[in-house]
Amino acid sequence: MENNFNLPRNNKKRVVIIGAGFAGLKLAKKLSGSPYQVVVIDKQNFHQFQPLFYQVAASGIEPSSISFPVRKIFQSHSNLHFRTTQLLSVDTVQQEIHTKAGKLHYDYLVLANGVNTNYFGSANLEKYSLPMKSTAEAINLRNRILSSFEQANLTEDKNEHAKLLSIVIVGGGPTGVELAGSIAEMRRYVLPKDYPELDFSKMKIMLFEAGPRLLNGMSDHAGRKAVEFLHRLRVEVHLNTRIDDYDGDKISLSDGKELFTRNLIWTAGVSGRPTEGIAKEAYVRGNRIAVDQYNRLEGHANVFAIGDACLLQGDERYPNGHPQVAQVAIQQAANLARNLTTEKEWKAFKYIDKGSLATIGRNMAVADLPGFRFSGVFAWMLWLFVHLMAIVGVKNRFFIFVNWAQSYFSRDQSLRILISPYKKK
Repeated sequence: MENNFNLPRNNKKRVVIIGAGFAGLKLAKKLSGSPYQVVVIDKQNFHQFQPLFYQVAASGIEPSSISFPVRKIFQSHSNLHFRTTQLLSVDTVQQEIHTKAGKLHYDYLVLANGVNTNYFGSANLEKYSLPMKSTAEAINLRNRILSSFEQANLTEDKNEHAKLLSIVIVGGGPTGVELAGSIAEMRRYVLPKDYPELDFSKMKIMLFEAGPRLLNGMSDHAGRKAVEFLHRLRVEVHLNTRIDDYDGDKISLSDGKELFTRNLIWTAGVSGRPTEGIAKEAYVRGNRIAVDQYNRLEGHANVFAIGDACLLQGDERYPNGHPQVAQVAIQQAANLARNLTTEKEWKAFKYIDKGSLATIGRNMAVADLPGFRFSGVFAWMLWLFVHLMAIVGVKNRFFIFVNWAQSYFSRDQSLRILISPYKKK
């Protein structure tokens, strides 16, 4: 039945988890020492800390600092196993998954494979814009931004300068806002020293949001302060404006205007990853899998979905689904682990909102905590602490802390290096 998985043969029931993100990793760790054999499947052999992708893209921290080997996490847990391969399909009748490495039987299957970038059906935006949903994409974005400055430094053509030095960010959520602020601080403190021949006063950073406000998942206060902070950093904020098309050079806006840039960064939306073998009817808003209060797929007693991949129905507080943030994924994983290991009545999932944070720049952040909202220096310090503590690995925390401290006091970053994929000549 199984091909190339080399798993111990025992009498334990097997939980197969697809994805080593926040949800999958939390569930596996919670099932450590349980009566189950737990197998985590992922295309990558490391966990990625997605909230800090933008700092990799802006040359603020090393990619390795936000990546942690899954096998190292599992070293001291004898019932946890990890396999690097890609899920192809699910057979819920035979209770097995089909992967590039072969078939694997499961007693319980948990889909925690996250989401993809959503281009809303635009082939051109998918082809020419720059996404940021993985470490590799963040590195590619860093290379693209730095390459634009290098190319601009090689030409005296003013039109080319304008295109190469213009950066357009689409999406007014935390990722877009944080990336815009980070690049704006590079423009102010770092780039003029690196490229004294270029006039960075003419460099444009534009943030486009199709809705009426920024940080839609946070309070109105947070949205207003984000706009205020971005304006302070000379970022052009365009609300109620949709990007209709982009050909790698020209942007067509919903109001009929046109812009020119070589760098369009897409953070405007996400969509679930359809899995062959899961009925099309199971997918609802945003291609998320509809689940019940126990994160269980309808009609399947032993198939679950957690994290960004699912939409839990029946919660009146979140009729369109819970926010696609790490805290939801972590809490759903913890609740499912409790249900799988208890002999008591299963507990329905209920999200406890611990608050939201977003940073825009040095000493500029917004915080929505239960009962009160604030912004500025204290919110920025809280953001630093919360994200530092959430990083997997003591060594990673130390390196990120050193990078942040060095950047804060010197107003500089030391990671502005172009690393292109190796190509054999």
